[in-house]
Amino acid sequence: MPHLERHYRESIGWLRAAVLGANDGLISTSSLVVGVVAAQAAREPALAAAVAGLVAGALSMAAGEYVSVSSQADTEAADLARERRELATDPEHERAELAGIYEGRGLTPELAKQVAVQLMAHDALGAHARDELEMSDSTRARPLQAAAASAVAFAVGAVPPVLLTWWVPLAQLNTVLVGATLALLALLGAVAARQGGAPLGRGLLRVTFWGAVAMGCSALVGHVFGTVI
Repeated sequence: MPHLERHYRESIGWLRAAVLGANDGLISTSSLVVGVVAAQAAREPALAAAVAGLVAGALSMAAGEYVSVSSQADTEAADLARERRELATDPEHERAELAGIYEGRGLTPELAKQVAVQLMAHDALGAHARDELEMSDSTRARPLQAAAASAVAFAVGAVPPVLLTWWVPLAQLNTVLVGATLALLALLGAVAARQGGAPLGRGLLRVTFWGAVAMGCSALVGHVFGTVI
């Protein structure tokens, strides 16, 4: 029978990248605009900051995620290469090691040995990757996929602040931008909480709180520097 039950952790990889990227794009771009407008009430510098923030942020997210996940992929590849060598040179030890893992999970020594023998006969490297290294296809590092997802998510999150900066009257820009950003952050938090199986209120509040803190600090910096200038 195929396994049809859906688990929340199956979406943890793409969910993390999408939520992190969209939140970062929305918060950082909005904060840039709020800070610039607080320092100097002019549309052109604010719009330039918003567009530059979108481009630089998306590329930065992609580069950072690629480097980070590539390091994870290198570590996974090194561990698999080591297991492959050990299976080739000392399969009995590896079989006993696998049996010990199953015995530690509650199987009798005899059954643990039988399970280890059968699984290694089917796919020795796969059995050790899954049960010794705790690696699986759903959690395996994919650098290019992670980088692309982060860049796209950041850009999607940064688009609303850019459009609002271009369209909303300058006198109301910061007020509208802060309100729209908090509303969108609340929506993202709710979606992430629902997809991840977390409490809705907790996911909503924590992302809106830190978004408000970021924009508040940016506005304060802009006001201080604008006053000094």
